[in-house]
Amino acid sequence: MIGLLQRVSEASVAVDGVVIGAIQRGLLVLVGVQPHDDEARAERLLARLLGYRVFPDDAGKMNLSLRAVGGGLLLVPQFTLAASTAKGTRASFTSAAPPAMAARLFHHLVAHAKDMHEPIATGRFGADMRVQLINDGPVTFWLEG
Repeated sequence: MIGLLQRVSEASVAVDGVVIGAIQRGLLVLVGVQPHDDEARAERLLARLLGYRVFPDDAGKMNLSLRAVGGGLLLVPQFTLAASTAKGTRASFTSAAPPAMAARLFHHLVAHAKDMHEPIATGRFGADMRVQLINDGPVTFWLEG
């Protein structure tokens, strides 16, 4: 499972012009699911997201995690993260999990996130979404669960 995390001052996701999820300071995470992923990998990714040290401490060093700062977590499904881009000029999505499997694992990730942290906000699986963010830093990392 792939998580492209961005430290944000604020972020939101809208569907059909209606904001369905928003956070203030925290992490916006675009989530991609691959065929070999399972619930254990989703839980591992979540543990990494909650504990990854990307926020500055008093000395300005990235030593604080999302949990430590009490920031928001906005999880947005994005199947294109699992695309194969090695050849040609058009991405192949054969390396992405089938939609039913990806939806199940994304919802598993969200359910566990809600049990372990707050605030949590999400995008909508399969929807055409508009994501807005103010990247703080910028700070962006690619994590795998």
